[in-house]
Amino acid sequence: VLQTVRPMIDGGSALAVMGNHEFNAIAYHTRHPEQRDCYLRAHSDKNVRQHAETVRQVPAEELRDYVQWFRTLPMWLEKKGLRVVHACWDEPQMEVLQDSLRQHDGVTDGFMAEAMNQQSSLFAAIDDVLKGKEVPLPEGQTLRDKDGHQRRKMRIRWFESPQGRSYEEYALSSDGGFPSTAIPVEFTAHVHPYDRSQPPVFFGHYWLRGERPERLASNVACLDFSVAKGGQLCAYRWDGESELVDEKFVTVAAVD
Repeated sequence: VLQTVRPMIDGGSALAVMGNHEFNAIAYHTRHPEQRDCYLRAHSDKNVRQHAETVRQVPAEELRDYVQWFRTLPMWLEKKGLRVVHACWDEPQMEVLQDSLRQHDGVTDGFMAEAMNQQSSLFAAIDDVLKGKEVPLPEGQTLRDKDGHQRRKMRIRWFESPQGRSYEEYALSSDGGFPSTAIPVEFTAHVHPYDRSQPPVFFGHYWLRGERPERLASNVACLDFSVAKGGQLCAYRWDGESELVDEKFVTVAAVD
C-alpha cells in the first residue's frame, strides 16, 4: 500500500488523510519525552501484534522514513464541495486539533505527547476524528468485535441525532448484537449531527459489510467495506454532486 500510495501523493495525482493506524504507528515509534526507555504507544503484547506485519514487511530504515511521512498527512481534507476524514467530521473537535497543530507547529513529538495524554482535550479530539465517536454500553454489558476484542463501547452513527434511538438503531458497525434499550440522554450532548445542507463527506474506518455499498445519508458515505477481511475495495466516483447516489459506488472483490 505504501509503495503504491506515497508516489501517487508525492507526484500530485492523489490525496490522503491520516487515519488511526498511521497515528498509532507514529506514537509506537516516538519515545516518551519523560521516560526515554518507553514509547508513547506502549509496546504491549497487543500493540506489538497489531504492528507486527508492518515491522516484518517494511525494512527499519524505510519504516523510519514512512513514519516521518505519516506526520505530514492532513487530519482531514476540505475541497470545493467535498470533505474527507478518516472516521468522524466533528467541527468542535477539529477546532481543538487545529489549535494544537498551530501551537506545536504540526505533528511534532510535543503534539504527540499531548495527544497521547488521556486527560487532554486533544486526546479526546483525536479519538473522535480518527477513531470515531463511541458511547459506553449499559453497565455490565460487553461485546466481542470482529477481531475478538472485548469492547465496552459502541461506535455510533455520529452524523445523525441520537435522541430517542436505541443502541441497536444507533450503532455504526457490522458486528450486531447491540442492546435494544435507549441511549441515555447525557451522551447526546457530545454528538454534533452532520447537517444535510453540508457538503458530502467521505470516510473509511468502520469495516462495513454488504454486497452493495449504499450511502449512509444523502451527503454521507463510508468507503471501508472490509477488503482486508474478504470484503470489497470500495470507491465513489464523485462528479461534484451535493446529493450522493448509490449507483456511483464502485467495488472490486477481495482476491484470495
